[in-house]
Amino acid sequence: MTAYEGSTEDVLKELQTDASVGLTNEEAEKRKAKYGANRLKGKAKKTLIQKFFDQFKDVMILILLLAAAVSLAIAIVEQEARGFFEPLLIVLIVVLNAVMGVAQEGKAERSLEALKSMSAPHARVIRGGQEKVIDAAELVPGDVIKLEAGDYVPADARIIRSSSLKSEESALTGESLPVEKEEGVLEEHNPAIGDRRNMLFSGCSITYGTAVAVVTDTGMQSEIGKIATMLDREEDMETPLQKRLAELGKTLGILALVICAVIFVIGLCDGMPLIEIFMTSVSLAVSAIPEGLPVIVTIVLAIGVEQMAKRKAVVKKLPAVETLGCTSIICSDKTGTLTQNKMTLMQAYVDESGESEAISDKNSEKVKKLLTYGILCCDGKVTVEDGKEVLIGDPTETSIISAGRRNGLFQDELNKTFERVAELPFDSERKCMTSINRINGKLIVITKGAFDIMSEICTSRDMNQAKHATEEMSKEALRVLAVAYKEIDALPEVLSPETVENHLTLLGLVGMIDPPREEVKDAVALCKKSGIRPIMITGDHVVTAGAIAKQLGIFREGDRAITGMELAAMSEEEFDACVEQISVYARVSPEDKIRVVKAWQKKNKVVSMTGDGVNDAPALKAADIGCAMGITGTDVAKGAADMTLMDDNFATIIQAVKQGRGIYNNLRKTIGFLLGTNIGEVLVVFFSMLIWRTAPLASMQLLWINLVTDSLPAIALGMEPIDADVMDKKPRPKEEGIFGEGLGIRIALQGMMFGVLALAGFALGKEITGSVIGGRTLTFQVLAFSQVFQAFNMRSFRRSIFKMGIFSNKRLSQAILISVIMMCIVLFIPPIAYAFGLMLLPAWTYLLGFGLALVPLPIMESEKAIRRRKEKC
Repeated sequence: MTAYEGSTEDVLKELQTDASVGLTNEEAEKRKAKYGANRLKGKAKKTLIQKFFDQFKDVMILILLLAAAVSLAIAIVEQEARGFFEPLLIVLIVVLNAVMGVAQEGKAERSLEALKSMSAPHARVIRGGQEKVIDAAELVPGDVIKLEAGDYVPADARIIRSSSLKSEESALTGESLPVEKEEGVLEEHNPAIGDRRNMLFSGCSITYGTAVAVVTDTGMQSEIGKIATMLDREEDMETPLQKRLAELGKTLGILALVICAVIFVIGLCDGMPLIEIFMTSVSLAVSAIPEGLPVIVTIVLAIGVEQMAKRKAVVKKLPAVETLGCTSIICSDKTGTLTQNKMTLMQAYVDESGESEAISDKNSEKVKKLLTYGILCCDGKVTVEDGKEVLIGDPTETSIISAGRRNGLFQDELNKTFERVAELPFDSERKCMTSINRINGKLIVITKGAFDIMSEICTSRDMNQAKHATEEMSKEALRVLAVAYKEIDALPEVLSPETVENHLTLLGLVGMIDPPREEVKDAVALCKKSGIRPIMITGDHVVTAGAIAKQLGIFREGDRAITGMELAAMSEEEFDACVEQISVYARVSPEDKIRVVKAWQKKNKVVSMTGDGVNDAPALKAADIGCAMGITGTDVAKGAADMTLMDDNFATIIQAVKQGRGIYNNLRKTIGFLLGTNIGEVLVVFFSMLIWRTAPLASMQLLWINLVTDSLPAIALGMEPIDADVMDKKPRPKEEGIFGEGLGIRIALQGMMFGVLALAGFALGKEITGSVIGGRTLTFQVLAFSQVFQAFNMRSFRRSIFKMGIFSNKRLSQAILISVIMMCIVLFIPPIAYAFGLMLLPAWTYLLGFGLALVPLPIMESEKAIRRRKEKC
């Protein structure tokens, strides 16, 4: 039998316990051995060493390490000191990449630790007929516990008896208001968690009343434990960028091995020395692999993360920045994300005049009287700290008190002026509360409660008009409370609902709601303009959720709003067929949220999930990118998410998407720049071997070019300002690779251009100096400086560098200056040039080299001009 089903007696019988005596200590120990401690468990985490060695699984890195091993073996055989420099440089670059990868692996799994911290440290339990306080970890199914306002619930429990009980469950269910709880049998079959009124859940709190309950589930079997299990089960998603870079690494690795094999065969057929063939193969492997790519991509993403942090969006996992750029679906929680998570009085209806009035700073005297009476019948408190209201108690009461403050009606002053002489507290059976106050020398009974209850005890007026006003407010998803009063001559001898709550005069109605955040409507509009579909997923009621969604523009004409029960009744095929018509999911469980996220992912959409509660954590982890709220968000949600919004502002997500798109564009420029130059290096080595049977560059020279001329300009390219029109475009398709929109073809053509220029340099240098070293020196100069100047061309795929301003990106200009200086040091200082296997050339030869290096500039400008003309046509 499920814990919430059947009668209380049935549950106690099944758990083999007694409501008044509880378990004996011996039985509790037996059950603890069977069920385990009341704690949450997690899977073992990787050690720092494991994380470090995980960085070496990349194909590109493995091939580089193989090349280093070959180079080291040759250096040992030849016993040449200079030969050790090359493998050392390769290993240094690889280790640097691994260290940065571990340092930037920002998604530390703190989810389960946060869940554990939510567990109550102690519990009041009845053991052997005696009440005692024990560590909550010692609780077992069958224990009888006592709870009162302010307590955290230590385990899932069925209520045995209660008095005016309310539990705050927003973190678990998304319900914005405390839920009224009571013992008894539920009428509904298989209700959602938020509708299980006879149950209390671990990690939630008691806000009102008292309870005695029997523990039904502990540890990982509790509802919060099930969420912990889902978090553990949900694997980390690879971002599109990670997948594409992995594919790129495999492709380049295979290319390097194939070319090395071809060169090896050619060398053997020509009778080349084996060591020379190995050295040439190492050179090819180094030239084919952009060994700095992983590090540079990491640095560019880290720079983007820093920029986003300044805009209140803190990203924990670097590749998630790129995922933001192709986000096409944002599944958002309602409570605390789209709304303020603060019940606010919006509307008042005065029965005497039959008029409704919006709550403001200057309400009419009639509304002020309604608010005054409402405040006098409230137990909640509103204080001010650092200029902000602090709400204590029931949210419906604090909303009335807060509205009164706006109108100059302060609770403390009213309570002193109109003393409360008696009261009947709220209870879940009556669904109302009564206070008796002395107002202007008269005893006034003030009662507030739900309209359907109040209409039965108000007899002075026709309730039809008030009923119509209630229905109108309910259509706007407002929670409606009625306030009524009567004058009495003296306190009754027996103070009870029967003697006091009758023959009342309806004073009026107040309507309240957790209102939308002011900035969210504009953010939703920008979402739609950018081709992003917002979806609301909440644990709240469907009427409330639908009304908020309509106000924000999430719910459009023809859309559907469904509940978790309706979703559960759908098969996977049915749900897949209609998921695109559903904009609002209400009363859903954590499992439902994951199901919605994965349904959109099956349609090849990049899904972002936002939320703040424990109930959101599994979906935050399952989504392509999870966004937690930094202020109202639980530690569990923050731990499971990829990004945290430090201002809890939905609009910040859109700014983060804008940054993500801009960063992705800059990454494409960076990757295009690196691969174009590497292809040029491969071609020059390959064709030089075919033509001259000798390598035009040693692997050490190629490494220096890649390390110095590629890295600094590439990083500066990643800091190019984001284009103003980046949000005017639709999200790029999930399947679109890095080389989409013709980038792959352009990279190949640019690589050919660099290859031809470098081969020309090798032929001219060899001819001018009469030596291979001379040819290598001019090739080194042409290839290095043509790559440096190419960085200017790569700032934009279509805009002219002259219109943008050649030196407008100051960081790029500085990076290029540093690269040029470092290259000149190697070229023109004899001892260093010798160490790199170079020689000094005649001065005019260097001018020739610079001329060849500048050729890409006019070629690229011409290509951009042709592209712009085609776009206009």
